[in-house]
Amino acid sequence: MLLVTLYEIVGYLISIIVMVVIVQFVLSLLLSFNVVNRHNEFVGAVWRAVNAILDPILNPVRRIMPDTGVLDLSPMVLIIGLTIIQIVLKNLMFATV
Repeated sequence: MLLVTLYEIVGYLISIIVMVVIVQFVLSLLLSFNVVNRHNEFVGAVWRAVNAILDPILNPVRRIMPDTGVLDLSPMVLIIGLTIIQIVLKNLMFATV
């Protein structure tokens, strides 16, 4: 029963991180196409908050990956890695139950 609870907690945290990655992606597109402006207080606060949350997670991924220039693939690698971790934990949970 404890493993089921832990799996659900980790799954929930992974879902939150994936959602924040998606928010960062959409916001970066809006900023790059000048739909929103970083000088807006709300947009700037959201941008800083999202980057403060994700930079400690994405920086190790960026150090491992080869330089691709302007295209940053580290969020995609992070989402794939988190999904793999979630699958492994689910299989471990079902193996012990």
